[in-house]
Amino acid sequence: MNIYKHEFKTNLRSVITWSVSITLLLLVFMSIFSSFAKDAELLNQALSQMPEQLLIAFGLNGMDMSTVLGFYSLAFLFCQICLAIQAANYGFALVSVEERDMTADFLLAKPVGRAHILTSKLLAALTSLTITNLVVWVCSFAFINMFRDGRAYDTKTLLLLLLSIIVFQLFFLSVGIFISLLMKRVRSVTSLSMALAFGMYILSAFGGMLGKNSLDIITPFKHFEPRYIIANGAYDVPLVLLNVAIIIISVVGSYMLYGKRNIHTAV
Repeated sequence: MNIYKHEFKTNLRSVITWSVSITLLLLVFMSIFSSFAKDAELLNQALSQMPEQLLIAFGLNGMDMSTVLGFYSLAFLFCQICLAIQAANYGFALVSVEERDMTADFLLAKPVGRAHILTSKLLAALTSLTITNLVVWVCSFAFINMFRDGRAYDTKTLLLLLLSIIVFQLFFLSVGIFISLLMKRVRSVTSLSMALAFGMYILSAFGGMLGKNSLDIITPFKHFEPRYIIANGAYDVPLVLLNVAIIIISVVGSYMLYGKRNIHTAV
């Protein structure tokens, strides 16, 4: 039995669903950019009258919404939330679904080691996330150039935003796997993945509102904040390195936990 193919086929429907959803999200946002940009002064004035804490929560403080990337950053934030839920969902479901359905013993009875099983499942999840990632790339460039109404934008900065998706996805995927293996049994993958994704976003929003920089350490929404990337044309390197370290620790820890895990059988 090819574990990779089986896992990828299992994920295929959700890949299509997430890809279509994000495509529609980007289309709706960018299609109204030209009409908003015509009244740029009024839009920026309206934003300036909003509570600063609210602007910080959405990463809009100091952002010029009349620019292409300034407006795109708002759409990108919602894309990040969708990508976080998708990646966390794959992470929590990677080994827990078979344990919950009492079919894990059938898989483990095959002549393959646990490390091989986990690697095959990880590669299938990564392939699924990469497809969604590519959809975001294609749609972002297509819709921005379709609706920018002749306004210029920095391609390098847009590439930095899109490249950040890779590590961003890996964070939620690896942490989801690690947490699921720490739990005796995962009863609801969806509720846990949404809790992790929205929990990280809320920490980012409240951290900015309260001025608590310590919260930036644990949430990737701050590690790859669109406002920071657009303003500086670069990543916040220490936070990105911290993100990578968390991913490595989570992946290594997952292999160790899975190798020693007591798998419940159907009999």
